[in-house]
Formats: sequence, C-alpha cells, structure tokens
Amino acid sequence: MCGVRYYVALAFDPMRPACCVEADLSESTTSDAPLRSIEDLLLPFEQAIKPEAEFRIGTEAEKFGLLADTLQPLPFSGPRSVQRVLAVLAQRHAWREQRETEQGEVIALLRDEASITLEPAGQLELSGAPFASVHETASEFETHLREVRGVGTELGIVWLSLGFQPFARHEDLPHVPKLRYGVMERYLPTRGPRALDMMRRTCTVQANLDYSSEQDAMRKLRVSLAIQPIVTAMFANSPFFEGRRSANTTERGAVWLGMDPDRSGILPFAWQRDLSFQSYIEWALDAPMFLIKRGDRVIPNTEQTFRSYMRDGAQGERATLKDWETHLNTLFPETRLKKTIEVRGADAQPSDLLCALPALWKGLLYDERSLAQLEALIAPLDASTVEAARPEIVRVALRAQLLGRPVQRWAQEVLDIALGGLERHGLRDARGRDERIYLEPLVELVAAGRTPADRLLDATSKNDDSFRARVIESARV
Repeated sequence: MCGVRYYVALAFDPMRPACCVEADLSESTTSDAPLRSIEDLLLPFEQAIKPEAEFRIGTEAEKFGLLADTLQPLPFSGPRSVQRVLAVLAQRHAWREQRETEQGEVIALLRDEASITLEPAGQLELSGAPFASVHETASEFETHLREVRGVGTELGIVWLSLGFQPFARHEDLPHVPKLRYGVMERYLPTRGPRALDMMRRTCTVQANLDYSSEQDAMRKLRVSLAIQPIVTAMFANSPFFEGRRSANTTERGAVWLGMDPDRSGILPFAWQRDLSFQSYIEWALDAPMFLIKRGDRVIPNTEQTFRSYMRDGAQGERATLKDWETHLNTLFPETRLKKTIEVRGADAQPSDLLCALPALWKGLLYDERSLAQLEALIAPLDASTVEAARPEIVRVALRAQLLGRPVQRWAQEVLDIALGGLERHGLRDARGRDERIYLEPLVELVAAGRTPADRLLDATSKNDDSFRARVIESARV
C-alpha cells in the first residue's frame, strides 16, 4: 500500500497486542489496587522493557470520511455513516465489534492484533499490529485500503488523508459518543485556543517504538523530541483551512502550538542529561487530570493534578494503577512515553509516504550507530531554540531556519542517518529490497525543498469553483 495514493487515519500502540481497543475502552489492563507510593508509578515503564531482539514498530494513521456527493463530513449514524462503515467492515472482513458500554454504539473493531477506532469527530483510525519490519506494515495497510475503499465505493464515501480537515467548520462535524470525549471537549478549550481543532479536525500518522532499558528509553525520548519539529516540516501535509489555502504549510502543526501547555509540547525538562523515568513521572503527576473511570461510569476530575488525586483521592475514589495509565493516555507531548516511545509530530500522509514515517524512526532509533549520530547532530540544540523555531516551521516547513541553517539541511542529515540505519538492518522484501525503499519518495521531496503539502498546492493552485473537487482528487484514497 505504501506505493498507492492513500489518505487514511490509522492508530496503534504495539504494547497493546490484540486487546488494544479493549484497553482504551475499559482501562482494565492493570490492577485496581490503590497506589501505595511513587514507586508504583514506575510499573508501566519497567514492565515494557524488552530485549532488542524483540523490538517491534507500530504505525498509527488517521483519515477523514466525506460523503462523495456533497463533500460533507461523514455522519456518525445513518445509512451512510461511520456506524454503517463499521458494520459493513465487521460483516465482510471478520472484524469483531466493540462497545464502550453494553447498550452503547459500536465505537471500535478488533481483528487479530489490529483495531479500528474512532476519533472525536468520526475520523477513522486503524491500529496496526506490531511488526519487526516495515514491509509487514506496508502489507497490512494494503489490505486495509482494499477493505475501506470497497466500503466507501459502495456507500458513496471518499476518504481523505491529510493533517487537517480541509473544508469543515466545527458545527459541520459529528460527535462520537465515547465517554471521555465529552469531558475533553468541555475542558481542553479552557486550556488552549485550538484544543477542539486538535480533537475534531486533525489527522496524524505516528510510530511507536520499544525500549530495552530506562537509559535506552530516555535517549530515544530526548533525541526524538529534539527532531520532532524537523519531522513535522518533512511531513507537512495540511495547507487548507475551511475551504481555502491556509497561512500554514501544516495547519495541524499550528493547532498543536495552541494546545494545553500542561500536557503538550517538546518537554523542556526532557532535554537534560540526567533524564529518567522518574523525570517523566514527576511531569505527569503535575498535569491536570481529565477523569476517573469506574466500569461504565466516568467521573470528570479536571480540577486536580494526578499528584493531588494520589495524595487526597477524589469523590470517594482512590488512585489506582489503572487511573495512572488512563492519565498517561491523556498527555499529548510531541513524543510520549508509555509502554512504548510514541513519536507524534507528523501530519497524516498519502500512501506513498505513509510508511516513510515508521521507516524513518526505525532507521533512527533502532540502530546504535544511528542513535549516536543523531545525538551528535542535535548536540547544538536546546529546548528554547527549537521552541522558538516551531512557529516558522509550521508556516513554511523546510524553508524555515533552525539555529541559522535551513530546516531542509537538517532534514537531509536526519534522512541520511535513517537510511544508514535501515541499510544496516538489511530486512528485505520478496523482491530483495530493504526498508530504505519507503524513504525514497521522502528523500526526493526533501532534496527539492518540497513537502507533501507542496504537492497538494500544485494540484489545487486555481482557487475557482473546482477547488474542492481538486482537493478531493489529490487527497483521496
């Protein structure tokens, strides 16, 4: 699939094998016992440590659904809707339906080690299985594309994969009745001017990677935070806003500059050399909570940090390890530490570039020489310098400056490091090609100083009555 025009929304946490959706729905993956000490909070990270021979990589991506005849967002329910798409996928392709409550709507599908879930405005998210090679990821995406394209053709639905919904206003978008989304939609706008945009009008592709020790996790966290804005520039793919050209090359990137600062960003504390699991835990403890979940019941709890909740309790409840893992899932930094390292800085991509994202990160973080080279590359950078560059990167992507050099040059060096790592891995497909094949279109774009957004803009340069049709044609599955 990673050689086909593909614009979808997938999402995946490779540390949630087979039951990844159930983990999101019930938060029942860990103990109900009350937390006794700060040391208990280390468990999710320590239990995730694994030998390098068992490393896998997972890929998440997301897509928008539109009605083909009206170009309106896909409704949540009805004969042509998100619910109908899930039902047909389940009937035809052996997906198993999941509900958040016994009488609730279907909000997810499970099959083997993959899942399909819904974002707050009905964006469809495929969580793929954890794989040792990007070749396997590409094969899984090809299968998914065939399935969703078939359902879309039958129901008159088009799927778009780019970082920001190109046409819709908030009032045009449906609501997905997940329990936590209501709490988020009320609370997050009080913490950032673009919080609702983040939830309802963005799509991403991300990769999730393993770590072999605390030191390994911290190295990966530090270097990936440092280069996330560079990766954002390389994968910029959202140049439209409400039916017109945006002022930004990545409108999604601009959204993340207007998010809750207590739970997002490039984490300045994480740039220190003495970084540890405890460092991340201390930051997470001081972030406000969203909710407490007890079975089918959600208790909003946005007035407390997790530190306060752990110390004092709330509404008759005491903090448990489940609550801690739920809280970790509500933090949205550019790189997130959970049972994997989640790298989250890229717009959703067309099919020829979707597998470039996991290939890039695998080449950078799963090879010791690459990791050392990346550390040397970012050595001159500090958090304040990178943070100061982010607004310009959002606007002009590779043409921005970082520490007096074009971001394009930084991106080329990052790509060279990743290519070396993938070559050393040497995992080949049936045609004898290693995983560098997935970076080839990205290498070509970056060498020309171009982004996926530039390709979209080339195809939609005339702002006339056919503008929307040309956006659809350029950004559809």
